[in-house]
Amino acid sequence: MSGFVGRTTELRDLAHLLDVVRAGQRADNGVAVLLRGRRRVGKSRLVSELIERSGLPSFYFQAARHAPLSEELGLFAQTIASSDLPGAELAEAVVPNSLTAALRLLAAALPEDSPSIAVIDELPWLLEAIPGGAGELQRVWDRELARKPLLLLLLGSDLTMMEALSHADQPFHGRATEMVLHTLSPADVAHMTGLAGKDAFDAYLITGGQPLVAQEWQHGHTMTDFIAASMSRSTSALITSGIRVIDSEFPPSTHARLVLTAIGGRGERTHSGILQSLQGMISPASLDRALALLSEKRVVTADEPLSAKPGTKDRRWRVSDPALRFWLALVEPSLPLVDRGRPDLATQQFSAQFASWRGRAIEPVVREALARLLPDPRWPSALELGGWWPRNNTPELDLVAAEARPARHISFVGSIKWRQNSLFTRADFRALSQDALQVPGVMVSTPLVAVCPAGAEPDLPLAHVWTAEELLNAWR
Repeated sequence: MSGFVGRTTELRDLAHLLDVVRAGQRADNGVAVLLRGRRRVGKSRLVSELIERSGLPSFYFQAARHAPLSEELGLFAQTIASSDLPGAELAEAVVPNSLTAALRLLAAALPEDSPSIAVIDELPWLLEAIPGGAGELQRVWDRELARKPLLLLLLGSDLTMMEALSHADQPFHGRATEMVLHTLSPADVAHMTGLAGKDAFDAYLITGGQPLVAQEWQHGHTMTDFIAASMSRSTSALITSGIRVIDSEFPPSTHARLVLTAIGGRGERTHSGILQSLQGMISPASLDRALALLSEKRVVTADEPLSAKPGTKDRRWRVSDPALRFWLALVEPSLPLVDRGRPDLATQQFSAQFASWRGRAIEPVVREALARLLPDPRWPSALELGGWWPRNNTPELDLVAAEARPARHISFVGSIKWRQNSLFTRADFRALSQDALQVPGVMVSTPLVAVCPAGAEPDLPLAHVWTAEELLNAWR
């Protein structure tokens, strides 16, 4: 397929598993894969690319949420009948009365002595309508499907349910290889948009690494160009992506949705701040349950300050899903303007707020890049990357590297200055050197570092300055 970008590692891993099927040297001829990833991250696109590149006979069934089971099973059989599997005609005019019957029909249609690929997309949606459905899947897999030279790809957007399928107390435990499909990396987004350095990171923050959003970014467009074009269409990928992801998991009336909006939309980071911002709409106990649910679904996470002292009491919440960070903060508030046909005002609102929002949003991305680049020979103990702040948040240190939590030895302390064009200045260095000494475990000899897309003024006593291009190399 044309236009397929990135996913080199994932395609390689799936191709390797397909080679295992082709070799036929295991006790079971078949290989099952549980592939999970949030909606619109590109799971379907990835496996479709694999099928096309392989040239093998295949079956692809897309489950629908809350669809009547009889209709789903009938569609399952129709999909077999319309596939290029050698026994496809066996499914013509057949309506299975159970998941077991549908899976056995698939097994009968598969080739006996040559490899094939079968995909069940949104498996959790199919299983949630069938009590004991995971047990039926396990039984047919063990008795029939696994005996065929088959690569069975089981896809799902509900991360919690997909993880649960492989738990030790579940029927399918130990029968599948688990894979996680994350959003595109900053380097992938740089390639798709034709941007470099800091501009590529800006594009990553705005698109959230979502393939469908990034592919609408035309080469030569600035971020303002992209926002103006996206805000002019209520059907643009940028507008619809967040709506579909959030509405599918967190309806507007739920406590989880209220809490998510407080964190991502209003920037509340502390437990007390979130509670106060909701003004009596939620109790402390309900807030705790909502935070637990959002954490379980990998939508938010709690950061703790990294230093020589434990920091569990100074926890700060943030949106961890890159596809939702920008949408909650700067797209959702602009939806009324988009609906009114005023993309100009929505774009002005973006221009006024983006630089301030980006200053904090880039921090976890920078830490992830450094976590990929470190440890190295210079800092062999830099195994943990984080930040530091006291109870009153003054001062806040953007970067702390250590060997563990809490730290016995701090490798370095640093500052992130994600500016448009200006260098990391001598004044920035003075502020960093003064603030760093407040971090428990930091000594006068602790190295100081900086992250600044444009670099730093000459002759500053910094141990290292990472530029945006250096950070992009973390994903290359």
